[in-house]
Amino acid sequence: MLNFQELSQKYDTPLYVYNFDEIDKNYNSLKQAFRARKSILCYAVKANSNLSVLKYLAKLGSGFDCVSIGEVKRALTAGAQKYKIIFSGVGKKDNEIKEAIEKDILMLNLESEEEMYRVEMIAKELKLQTRISIRVNPNIDPKTHPYISTGLSENKFGVDIKSAKKMYLYANNSKYLNPVGIHFHIGSQITQTLPFKEASIVIADLLKGLKAANIDIKFFDVGGGIGITYKDEKTISLYEYAQNIFEALGNQDVTVVCEPGRFLVGNCGYLLTKVLYEKKNEKKRFVIVDAAMNDLLRPSLYGAYHDFELLGANESAEKSLADIVGPICESGDFLAKDIYIQETKHDDLIIIKSAGAYGFTMSSNYNTRTRAVEVALINKEDRLIRKRETLEDLLALEIDFI
Repeated sequence: MLNFQELSQKYDTPLYVYNFDEIDKNYNSLKQAFRARKSILCYAVKANSNLSVLKYLAKLGSGFDCVSIGEVKRALTAGAQKYKIIFSGVGKKDNEIKEAIEKDILMLNLESEEEMYRVEMIAKELKLQTRISIRVNPNIDPKTHPYISTGLSENKFGVDIKSAKKMYLYANNSKYLNPVGIHFHIGSQITQTLPFKEASIVIADLLKGLKAANIDIKFFDVGGGIGITYKDEKTISLYEYAQNIFEALGNQDVTVVCEPGRFLVGNCGYLLTKVLYEKKNEKKRFVIVDAAMNDLLRPSLYGAYHDFELLGANESAEKSLADIVGPICESGDFLAKDIYIQETKHDDLIIIKSAGAYGFTMSSNYNTRTRAVEVALINKEDRLIRKRETLEDLLALEIDFI
């Protein structure tokens, strides 16, 4: 059992804790599932972009899926190999495209025909050929939360099959574009294998047609989206997941690229927060803690559930209905709603579980709150990997114009 009490006393709260040994275990279990074919795991940096997390994964052999030039630079700073970096995202600025081409990363993942023309124009100005993939929308329902669904025709991501064919033919005839990859990503927190299977079949069929047209696609990028357990979700079989992709591909000779994010880090992270006091009115009980929606946005943004533990609580003690809420001046500031929890007192420690993905990376300084400390646990030893912000850090970039 992790000594959360000791960690909270050493680093104070709110505090993010990541178990790197579990990250290692998750990475290698997924890598093992793909062992039968050429493959690259490209960690989705947006899930948790701490430099120590990236460096640790790079040492394991991971590549990186980036959605901004800042994430590309983070990955390179952390020691990533440039030929294992993919730059995705629907809104790349010209200077970002230019820098990515100059850095000679594995490929730029294109989201529209218009983007393709801009990439070609910039590559021509640089007199460089750039490797590209195209994000194809298979129009498969991932059966997940609509905010994290990305593979339906109503979503902003990718292009339809017909448009993709047109783009590949154009790119293949361009002096400055080298189409080496095909990509799809249908959503996040998916807990069934069927959507992955259906999407793989659709895109593998498109791949076969491209190969027949002498377009030499080398990378079959299946995106990410493997779900984790937040409450009582049943997770998918990694072996079945990989086998479905292999079966869809048949004997087509490509390297499979997988972009796990949440799967690698989600269940490995915890947010530690202390109780300030309780408040009750005629209808509600509130447990007020020192963490808030600026620290963990998912409950407010998605209505997402995170399991929790009141450390040291008497399990036989009576529980009653309550909301766990923070100090932010918003009614939407909560970490849990309508949960049963024992009576709490000042400085009791609450552990918010499965907070390793989309926790700190989505945090903010709303209400001029400094962001949390981040700590890694490696071989049961704790290491500070991000200091707590100070007010001086927040004010450093502001200019006194008066």
